[in-house]
Amino acid sequence: MTQLGMTVYLDSDFETAVTTVTSELKKEGFGVLTEIDVKATLKKKMDMDFRPYKILGACNPPLAHAALSAVPEVGLLLPCNVTVALEEDGRILVSLIDPEVMLGIVDNPAIVEVAQDAKARLARVAAALAA
Repeated sequence: MTQLGMTVYLDSDFETAVTTVTSELKKEGFGVLTEIDVKATLKKKMDMDFRPYKILGACNPPLAHAALSAVPEVGLLLPCNVTVALEEDGRILVSLIDPEVMLGIVDNPAIVEVAQDAKARLARVAAALAA
């Protein structure tokens, strides 16, 4: 199976982890455009219990602009998703998409550059979270 992204475990409570991840993303120029609360959605729509799990849609506007200018259809692959999930052992697992994997299906040199830049930024986020 292809590795979809980078993972980091945090030693904190769930809501603090979401706040910390959002803050570290901001330092690398990513804003969180969407926040999907999977636990709340599954409870509301299916009356199903699920562990705390959020999907953060992170966007770096200059990178998104460059990608969309080169290949408008790339919007189907945006934004960069980051998940924050409570594991069974109580640890918080943060997963960050690898933009090179996500955008690798687009055959365009400009997209390769954007993906490499985004990956470097998200790798710095992962490193900061791991520190």
